[in-house]
Amino acid sequence: MEITARMVKELRERTGSGMMDCKKALAEAGGDIDKAVDVLRKSGMAAAAKRAGRAAAEGVVGSYIHAGGKIGVLVEVNCETDFVARTDDFQQLVKDISMHIAAADPRYVERGEVTEEMLAHEREIFHEQAIASGKPEQVVDRIVSGKMEKFFSEAVLLEQPFVKDADKTIGELVTEAAARMGENIKVRRFSRFLLGEGVERRSDDFAAEVRQQIGG
Repeated sequence: MEITARMVKELRERTGSGMMDCKKALAEAGGDIDKAVDVLRKSGMAAAAKRAGRAAAEGVVGSYIHAGGKIGVLVEVNCETDFVARTDDFQQLVKDISMHIAAADPRYVERGEVTEEMLAHEREIFHEQAIASGKPEQVVDRIVSGKMEKFFSEAVLLEQPFVKDADKTIGELVTEAAARMGENIKVRRFSRFLLGEGVERRSDDFAAEVRQQIGG
């Protein structure tokens, strides 16, 4: 099938990829633009994975203050160059991540930060729960494994479903951004401040309020 300039233009507008990359993807997809988008996404993800080991010392410290000043977030997101750090795309990524942290209240950036003591503690609790519920011993380990994965998806930032699009995790959001921008991007650290923290309150109601405000 002939790859026309109009097809290349449409694909570039949808993906932001270069002209030659778009022509190659369209050729591979037989002229199907939707399939070409998938081709570009897959190649971009693979390239992003290769870049993951490269130094990322630039970036920004972003912030988000919830309406009324009840909650504040600081997050450091790194990239490779100051040029990318200044782009609207990167700035929006940092904004989305800081807003997500306000709503989802993660405890860690990645699962490697969870201490062995915490992992052992959680496994012990889940094991006791499974035994107490009368589950047969041969399925207890499988139940504990499933509950540990749920723990990671709730406590680890990169594994949490993005509050504005639950079909992708924050980790996938970052990987997609790295593929678009052509640089290694990494969430290094964050701090979340809750007004009156330590005083008993309905934090689940607050999280729901934030999600409603940002359209999640």
